[in-house]
Amino acid sequence: MEEVLAAMRDLVEHSCQILTLGQYLRPSLDHLPIARYVSPAEFAALKTAGEQMGFAHVESGPLVRSSYHARTQLAAARG
Repeated sequence: MEEVLAAMRDLVEHSCQILTLGQYLRPSLDHLPIARYVSPAEFAALKTAGEQMGFAHVESGPLVRSSYHARTQLAAARG
C-alpha cells in the first residue's frame, strides 16, 4: 500500500487532478493470476487518502477502470 500512496503523492505533485484506482481481474485462465485481491476497505482508504492529498476527484474500487465514468469525473473535478 505504501508504494501506491507514494505514487499518488507523486501524481499530486505533478498537478494530476483525477485519480482512478482499480484491481487487475484475471479475465481467463490464459491470463496472469491475481497476485493479491485488494479489499473494498483498502480501496475506500485509498480514496480518502487521495482526497486528503488534494485530488479533485478520486474513483477507487475493484471494478474501476481509467475510463470509469470519465465524463462525470471531469465534471466533478471542474466543480
